[in-house]
Amino acid sequence: MSQEQFIENFLSATDFQTPVEVSMDTELMNLPEWDSLAALGVIVMFDMEYQKVLTGDDLHKAVTVGDLYNLVG
Repeated sequence: MSQEQFIENFLSATDFQTPVEVSMDTELMNLPEWDSLAALGVIVMFDMEYQKVLTGDDLHKAVTVGDLYNLVG
């Protein structure tokens, strides 16, 4: 899976109301609408799209979108 596809899936899963530009270097905490609901969307995305379990600990350790991408394996 390409990084571009992952970013597209990430943006769909987080469902931010305000358009944002995201790259692999984007820090999650710098996203204006990054909150527990967005994090839950990412957890569901990992389960549905990639058949991977993303734990709260995994999510807490991820600093950037690229860190999440690396967890897909």
